[in-house]
Amino acid sequence: MCGFTGFTGVENNTALKDMTDKIAHRGPDGEGYFTADGINFGFRRLAFLDLEHGNQPMTTQDGRYTIVFNGEIYNYQTLQQELEEQGITFTTNGDTEVLLQLYAAHGEKMLTKLRGMFAFVVYDKETGGLFAARDYFGIKPFYYGIFGGQLLFASEIKALTAHPDFTKEINPAALSAYLSFQYSVLDECMLKGVFKLPPAHFMRYNNGEMHIQQYWQAEFAAAKNTKGNKEQRAKALNEAVERIDDIVGDSINAHLVSDVPIGSFLSSGVDSSLIAARFGGKNTFTVGFDYDGYNEIGYAQELSEDLGVTNHSKVITTAEYWGNLARIQYYMDEPLADPAAIALYFVSQVAAKHVKGVLSGEGADELFGGYNIYQEPRALRPISILPKFLRRGLYKITGKMPAFRGRNFLLRGAMDLEERYIGNAKIFSEDERKKILRTGVGEPSTKSITAPIYAKTAGYDGVTKMQFLDIHTWLVGDILLKADKMTMAHSLEGRVPYMDKEVFAVASQLPTGFRVTKSTTKYAFRLAAAKHLQPKWSEKKKLGFPVPIRLWLKDDTYYARVKEAFEAPAAQEFFRTDKLIALLNTHRLGKTDNSRKIWAVYMFLLWYGEFFGNDSLGE
Repeated sequence: MCGFTGFTGVENNTALKDMTDKIAHRGPDGEGYFTADGINFGFRRLAFLDLEHGNQPMTTQDGRYTIVFNGEIYNYQTLQQELEEQGITFTTNGDTEVLLQLYAAHGEKMLTKLRGMFAFVVYDKETGGLFAARDYFGIKPFYYGIFGGQLLFASEIKALTAHPDFTKEINPAALSAYLSFQYSVLDECMLKGVFKLPPAHFMRYNNGEMHIQQYWQAEFAAAKNTKGNKEQRAKALNEAVERIDDIVGDSINAHLVSDVPIGSFLSSGVDSSLIAARFGGKNTFTVGFDYDGYNEIGYAQELSEDLGVTNHSKVITTAEYWGNLARIQYYMDEPLADPAAIALYFVSQVAAKHVKGVLSGEGADELFGGYNIYQEPRALRPISILPKFLRRGLYKITGKMPAFRGRNFLLRGAMDLEERYIGNAKIFSEDERKKILRTGVGEPSTKSITAPIYAKTAGYDGVTKMQFLDIHTWLVGDILLKADKMTMAHSLEGRVPYMDKEVFAVASQLPTGFRVTKSTTKYAFRLAAAKHLQPKWSEKKKLGFPVPIRLWLKDDTYYARVKEAFEAPAAQEFFRTDKLIALLNTHRLGKTDNSRKIWAVYMFLLWYGEFFGNDSLGE
């Protein structure tokens, strides 16, 4: 796990050094540079493999190809053996040279051979072109943009801002979309002109021309359920559980390849608990809050004791949480309104004192059907099976009625799935964000963002459609983003065994009934976990990182802090501040839970202060 920067055009060693220094936290073990023929690479290294010889940028022995690479290739030893059988020799014992030689031998076709997390750029001296690629699920970040006629690229946006040709300007469309989704959902970023290379895509750039292409697609089998009698279904379930058990164990083992110690994050949930039970390490890491009902440390300590491993934990005080918010938004690169990101920041801080890398449970929910919201299609079925004209009528009538118990159920059931579900978070509706934004920007609509993804789900049932959408939006934009940025803020490598194409190959074949049932989520996955965990762990309902922001925002101290930010110049530049204060006051009085809306705006303002100057926040 490392970080890289670079740009095309005129050599500027000062700019290259400044850009690379911006991401020193991603690689404190060393730095390297390459400049030739209008190509400029900078690199920061966090050493995991071949500690002595794996430095970057790395060039092939014939001098043709040069690479900068962030990530880990878990099957590199197998790939190296295949290349050696073809007569290719190696001078190092790490995955970087394997990746480089694999590209030299196979070009873009090499991407589907890889098992791992990666973002990399290869310079071809013969053609003068660049080739860049990002892993299947978007575990590793890759940002780029054209500024001053040059291509700038980096592992983090903040590195781009250090180039003298970079212009800093807010992207109104990205801000508008963020207010609905709580994260940066578009390919274009919050800073205008900066883009994300999408997961499972590669890019070629030569003579000012750019070509981007998808090389892999996460697809589910369209089967809704298993067929046959009770005996046949039971047999199919048992076989599915065995496949899950085998592939999860295989992936965990693959993710342990390293020349340095690796630990594991541990909450009370089944995903991290299963990894902790199977990874064979000695250290687990947990955080909780100084609020009753928001602390899972006891669960983690009990499981760790059962497993015979050491649990390192920390209670995050309210003052610590609030005191680090702005800095965390800086490390995040783009505003993120997921309160769990801060917990991840602190647990990474704890882990970094003991190990250099950790395993983490991201992705299991999206692959195996773990979110409680995935039970909604079944619950809404009595209404959703009605003809569309009846549902439309029901929606109009119910929408005009005053609040009553079950009103939201009727409204959601009357809507098509594609209308009601934009992902795990829906903060502001389009009408709401138009009202609070001073510019009145309403585009892009949430539907214009989700529709192209839903268009690929023909033949899927409701649950699978939701999973597919989340994999292509929520997973990469929120879950994996914060996993990468919060671990790397502490120079810690985060590895995610569930985010493996071989694990997905098994998960994608599970019938819907093996994923989500009336009474539980991740049904077959939990049965597989039960082979290694007691029921109190394998059957525990999902909590995530529970964070008491709803309560904090009613506290005088933090109410005043947010109110000050809502009245500051930055807020006045983008928002109708009277609307923001109204949201805050209504929440404080307990009339409506506006905590998620308030938090989304506040996180944007803190991020803005870090990237544009805190004077705008009155600090």
